[in-house]
Amino acid sequence: MKVLIVEDEPELSASIVSYLLNEKYQCDTAEDFMQAENKIIDFNYDCVIVDIGLPGGNGLDLIRLVKRMKKNEGIIVISANGALSDKIIGLNLGADDYLAKPFHLSELIARLNAIIRRRNFNGAEVFEHNELRVQVEDKLVFVHDKAIVLNKKELDLLLFLITNRRRVISKSAISQHLSQNESGYYRGYDVVYAHMKNLKRKLADAGCRDYIKTIYGVGYKLDCDEAIS
Repeated sequence: MKVLIVEDEPELSASIVSYLLNEKYQCDTAEDFMQAENKIIDFNYDCVIVDIGLPGGNGLDLIRLVKRMKKNEGIIVISANGALSDKIIGLNLGADDYLAKPFHLSELIARLNAIIRRRNFNGAEVFEHNELRVQVEDKLVFVHDKAIVLNKKELDLLLFLITNRRRVISKSAISQHLSQNESGYYRGYDVVYAHMKNLKRKLADAGCRDYIKTIYGVGYKLDCDEAIS
């Protein structure tokens, strides 16, 4: 999962990044309004953590940008100004949560996890489609009730496909999602092809039907009508 941290206080930003990396998140950072604006336009994130007071602009305008672009990022507002009006404005603009500084990083990660889980899976803990079952929170995958072993990249890829089910996902978007660089891509798409091939092979070997469709020249699509609980 990839998070953009928009914060102009270097020590706080570094602390958040360190904590999230330890929780296996990928992190990108922006220290002013223009950097954040460019990254929101150019890249996709699972969540944006945004400070209201930024050099060069107001963090609330970044929320407006996300909503205007009809992007699917979760949004957590953080602010040293504990004014109720800021909280109300942020939430009314579409932010998912609000934290007043100072806050515990453990509380931030708990709220972040809840937002991503709720947005990606409509609050569901289990994704099921015929013989395929994924226990989202536990990161376990079953085919015909038998567990299959996926490495981290294969699991990330499967969850990304589930999150975007019934939509065509470009190879570029998959490359960005799987990349360990903050905002970089793998060179070419060989790594994407390799992880996709391995994921499909492991599912097929376990007796799972081929729900991952290749849209030639574009990308991939998970074609299923799921049941979630």
